[in-house]
Amino acid sequence: MIKIAHHNYGFFSCCSVKLRDIVNLVNSTKDASARSSLKVDSSDLFTLYKKECDANRDITYDFFKKPPQIGDGDVYLCRNGKFCVWDQFENYSTLDYDFFKPFISRYFSPSRVINQILTNLEKKYNLDYKNTIAVYYRGTDKRKETKLASFDEFYSEIKRSVSAHTQEGESNNDPHILVQTDSSQFLDYIKTKNLDNLIVINENKTSDSAVGFHNKTVVRDSNYYHMMDFLPTVIAISKCKRIVCSSGNCSLWMMLYRGNAKNVSQYLNGTWFY
Repeated sequence: MIKIAHHNYGFFSCCSVKLRDIVNLVNSTKDASARSSLKVDSSDLFTLYKKECDANRDITYDFFKKPPQIGDGDVYLCRNGKFCVWDQFENYSTLDYDFFKPFISRYFSPSRVINQILTNLEKKYNLDYKNTIAVYYRGTDKRKETKLASFDEFYSEIKRSVSAHTQEGESNNDPHILVQTDSSQFLDYIKTKNLDNLIVINENKTSDSAVGFHNKTVVRDSNYYHMMDFLPTVIAISKCKRIVCSSGNCSLWMMLYRGNAKNVSQYLNGTWFY
């Protein structure tokens, strides 16, 4: 049994801490049977997202499936690898996705409820992943950790991605542009550009200040329900044909769910990585 230490930060920051601790324990465990029987206590995680009535409950399985029984998915035991919480600020194309894949499948597969919400979003917004460019701009308090791209830089990269999509003849139709951001200002800016086929998932909230939305919420119950919409949105973005994103834990987990960084434009400290 491993108990993940208390981590009172964003949802995907908690996921990164959990993945790091699991990887480190697996790497340090010599016995294969002990590795395969690893159980994880995440009751001290996701505290920002617990409803008042669930303050002492492990809410992990509201969002993720329970891991399979011992002996299932043990392919990840064959070799060691590494994961660091600061991988959020690495060039995503350099990460070892083959190593991560079994961990993500075992401990972070979406729950039945999350999958149902994802299905509902797909239907409501008519999501056609093979013909969609997803845009994720992380603003607000992330500026404390990394340099943020200007809105104009992001818009230029969106146009470049649309052009690349069209030139490659990936669809007879103009691509849809799925925009997700925590910044009200960025969303307002994008709407002024009158992009064709713009999709904004209205269930997700934005902040009009430098404080992240989930840190502003007074009633924690709201964060729980907002994450019920945001996690499926992250998974939806991971499925899109192309992604234009900033750097941070949310973007990192889009890559981990995607299983690669192909067709991804990543802004990191003043540089676009492809």
